Amino acid sequence: MSDLLYEVRDRVALVTLNRPTAHNALSIEMVRLLAEASRHLREDDNVLAAVITGAGDAAFCAGGDLGELLPALTDGRLEIVLPEPTRRFFSDVYKPVIAAVNGLCIAGGFEILLGTDLRVATEASVFGVAEVRWGLVPGAGTHVRLPAQVPWPIAMQLLLTGDTIGARRAYEIGLINEIRSPAEVLPRAYELAERIARNGPLAVRTAKEIAVRALEHESRFALEWALQNRVLRSEDAKEGPRAFRERREPRFEGR
Repeated sequence: MSDLLYEVRDRVALVTLNRPTAHNALSIEMVRLLAEASRHLREDDNVLAAVITGAGDAAFCAGGDLGELLPALTDGRLEIVLPEPTRRFFSDVYKPVIAAVNGLCIAGGFEILLGTDLRVATEASVFGVAEVRWGLVPGAGTHVRLPAQVPWPIAMQLLLTGDTIGARRAYEIGLINEIRSPAEVLPRAYELAERIARNGPLAVRTAKEIAVRALEHESRFALEWALQNRVLRSEDAKEGPRAFRERREPRFEGR
C-alpha cells in the first residue's frame, strides 16, 4: 500500500499520510508523493480545496524517518531527488489546505502543518520542532512561516528549545483553529473545506495567493536553505540522529 493516499470527493481532495506503524514518519518516497499531490492540487480544476491528515490515531506525522530521510538530508541525496522549492510543503498551492491533526505533529509533521491554511486538532495532539535537540534545524520553510504565524517570542521558544506544546496552548497562540474530539476532527476539516469550496473559486485562490506571496518572499527561503545546509554538513548533524537512534544524550562539539 502507498505511503500516501490521494482521493477526491465532492471537489475536495483528501491527502492521507499512510505509515501509521511508523507514526507517519516521512520517507523520501512520502516527500516525493507529497510533492506530486501538491502538483495534482495545483493543476486539477475539479479540486477546490484539500484536507490533509495522518492515518491512525497516534500521529499526524512524527517527522522525518531517521533511518532514511535524515541521512539523505545530511549527505545531499535529497537535493537530487527533489528540487528545493518542492520541499516547502504546499508552497505553490493556492487552493485552501486544511489540516486534520490526530496526535503527534512534530518536526517534519509540524513543517507540513505550517504550509496549511486552517487546522483542526484533537485535544491529545502535540506540536513542536525538535530538530535543535539533535543538532539539526528544520528546512521546509519553518524559519519563515512560524514567526509569521505566531508571536516572535513563542516562535523562538519553539525553534530554540525544541520543546513541544499541547493542543490547548497551540489554540491559545493561534497555531490551530479548533480542538475537536477524535471522531470529529476529520469531518470538521471536511466541513470547512466544503464550505470554502462553495465560494468563488477564482476569488478564493487569489485571496490565498495574495496572502502567501506577500509574506513568503523567495529570498527568505533561499537563506534558510543555504544556512540549513551548513548545519546538515556538520558533525553535530551526524551525532544528533545517531544519539536519537541509540537512545542517549548527544555529545555535540559545535562543528
